[in-house]
Amino acid sequence: MPSPREIAQSVRSFTRKHNSWFKDSIPLIASENVMSPAAREVMNSDLHNRYAEGLPGKRYYQGNIFMDEIETICESLAKEVFSCKFADVRPTSGTVCNLAVLMAIAKPRDKMTTVALSDGGHISHAKIGATGLRGVKTFNYPFDEDRMNIDVQGAMRLIREVKPKVALFGQSVYLFPTPLDEIKDVFSEVGCTTWYDGAHVLGLIAGKRFQDPMRQGMDVVTGSTHKTLPGPQHGVILSDLAKDGLESSLRRGVFPGVTSNHHLHSVAALAVTLAETKEFGEAYAEQIVRNAKALALALHTRGMDVLCEKHGFTESHTLVVDVEEFRGGAVVAKSLEAANIIVNKNLLPWDSSPIRPSGIRLGSQEVTRLGMKEKDMDSVAELIARVARGEDPETVKADVVELKRSFTKVHYCFFEGEEAYDYPSYDGDL
Repeated sequence: MPSPREIAQSVRSFTRKHNSWFKDSIPLIASENVMSPAAREVMNSDLHNRYAEGLPGKRYYQGNIFMDEIETICESLAKEVFSCKFADVRPTSGTVCNLAVLMAIAKPRDKMTTVALSDGGHISHAKIGATGLRGVKTFNYPFDEDRMNIDVQGAMRLIREVKPKVALFGQSVYLFPTPLDEIKDVFSEVGCTTWYDGAHVLGLIAGKRFQDPMRQGMDVVTGSTHKTLPGPQHGVILSDLAKDGLESSLRRGVFPGVTSNHHLHSVAALAVTLAETKEFGEAYAEQIVRNAKALALALHTRGMDVLCEKHGFTESHTLVVDVEEFRGGAVVAKSLEAANIIVNKNLLPWDSSPIRPSGIRLGSQEVTRLGMKEKDMDSVAELIARVARGEDPETVKADVVELKRSFTKVHYCFFEGEEAYDYPSYDGDL
């Protein structure tokens, strides 16, 4: 039986191994990113240990003199970056944001229209997630599999028939902007509250490279802050507050609704990230989309079935590949992991099993943050194709490690070119 000291040492050892592994890997998970050195610095501070229930100047704890300043700056930056009147930076994740909004705008047994899980919707929008926990009844939009997007006429018809309290839009497989302009007339017609979950595309929205949901009729926008927005694992709620009473409802939904202390170190890291987004966000978002398109085309030219070819594959950071002919998503994702290429298996609209789906999902945002450009996407595509075709992952891994050596530094930030994988640690054993 190992001693407590040995257990602690093993955790330190595994953590260091994880850091080294990712330094030698190509990270393509669409829901991940790396923070800048400045954001990591404030994340690893005494704020990590402190409490601050409530709002700046109205705390239930003492000791928040400087935290009040940080949170006020963070909230102001969020409103500026997203051009809106309201921001709450206290939710500790995107799903916590969604729970808070559900507390604010929906009661048990209310009706809500959403995107189905199999069509790329997020689990928090489903009966088995946060929405079901709140007791809200969901109705799924008809989906256009060819375009990997909601069907416009079908969505309008559904909203008119159901007359939902809330119309929610958002996907965890977000290839193209939601056609909000085409369906927004129906929102006022039925009198529903509108909500856009922009977790995956928040950085693209900030960089003016995807869509602008608040200007397209959305009352509330939620998002996590560690995907295309390259910050800490945290959340943010945004609104232009067109509806009376919405601000106070959202504030109560966050606290005391679903949070107590709101992870102060993450708020500080988010503030730094938003400042960097204000400076570099448009260039970063542009390169993310360029890289995603380049990777999709490079995989397609190698005979892989990248979805939505005739529509340009993607307008976001995400692309989806049907790899059923290569033994399916679960097998291909596992084989790629063995080669140090990190992706995830993913349901496609025609799949029935989340355990054995036919697809894999790839994201370009992290490799873009590490300095890759379009030409590098061709190299990445070749490595992926080699594994999918059945080449020994160990053989491919050597080439992955060699390629990655040139891409270990963070870009689009104030300390351009500093290492992404340098984390504070103490040398030696405990």
